[in-house]
Amino acid sequence: MARIKAVFERLQAQGRKALIPFITAGDPDPRLTVPLLHALVRAGADIIELGVPFSDPMADGPTIQRASERALAKGVSLRQVLMQVTDFRADNQQTPIVLMGYANPIEAMGVEAFAAAACAAGVDGVLVVDYPPEEGVEFAQTLRRYALDPIFLLAPTSSDARIAQVGALASGYIYYVSLKGVTGSASLDVAAVAARIPEIRARTGVPVGVGFGIRDAATAAAVAEIADAVVVGSRIIEEIERSASDKACANVITLVADIRRGMDGVAEA
Repeated sequence: MARIKAVFERLQAQGRKALIPFITAGDPDPRLTVPLLHALVRAGADIIELGVPFSDPMADGPTIQRASERALAKGVSLRQVLMQVTDFRADNQQTPIVLMGYANPIEAMGVEAFAAAACAAGVDGVLVVDYPPEEGVEFAQTLRRYALDPIFLLAPTSSDARIAQVGALASGYIYYVSLKGVTGSASLDVAAVAARIPEIRARTGVPVGVGFGIRDAATAAAVAEIADAVVVGSRIIEEIERSASDKACANVITLVADIRRGMDGVAEA
């Protein structure tokens, strides 16, 4: 739990907000995942969400679905994702890694075995889309035994009771889904998000990150004014998708660095 907490404390002292980019492990090729992780760090990532490819997602839009399909076609499994984190940790002991995915691969491995393996690999947090707080108490307790942050989703439709439930279980940060829909859909209403964040903060003591619908520096900057973290996923996957393999890291750095500059412009204003 130390790495994620340390990042938010450091950024708060600097008057800055966390940039949390997302990529899918194994996309477009397993050999490119670790270089892409390092590229994200060079571009200014504070925390990285690493998607575990899954065949039947419920929150991911077409862009991230295609990324999962490409990774699965290469045979990428949960164990291989953990190996990629281990490889990343050989050169980076500072940047937190959060695994984001679905319950089936974890259940297939066994929750306890997964938590132990994730801890050994150097994972810092886990977000499982289909573990709601009502069913996530035991899972969160298991993660904490292995010093892993359980991260949960909240949405525009979340009730006060659901917010309180998540606040009681979550650590690291809470992921606020800014839209009713899937990743990569529509453009977000920053004013609506701004109205919702104080309600979440009133019931939790955990930093709040906002994702879904953030595609450029201007939107990231606007969200950074109201949230503790900005999560960008589909736009990065699109950049990877349209890039030749030997250009993917450089193109991702250009994109993410521009978003980072936009966010830091808020802090410097």
